[in-house]
Amino acid sequence: MNRLNMTYQFEEETDVLLEEAVDLDSSDLIVYNDDVNTFDHVANILVKVCKHSPEQAEQCTLIIHFKGKCAVKKGSVEELKPMCEAILDSGIQAAIV
Repeated sequence: MNRLNMTYQFEEETDVLLEEAVDLDSSDLIVYNDDVNTFDHVANILVKVCKHSPEQAEQCTLIIHFKGKCAVKKGSVEELKPMCEAILDSGIQAAIV
């Protein structure tokens, strides 16, 4: 009887923990759904105030409608505060969290 010479190779899996830099000064600008403002109005304000592309504004508007809210911008409170005020001035509910 002929013996087969078999060799085995094993791959070793290694879990690597990646350290992520956490920006403690980072906040979210949240826009909330309401029954008053139209999709077009909200999308236009996101383009104007947050400098979103029309497609990005449309996606955020859909999330706001179906989920009740959407984080439309991330940044420092100092950066987000004038945007939040402009959104509020346009009649849309918003907050920085």
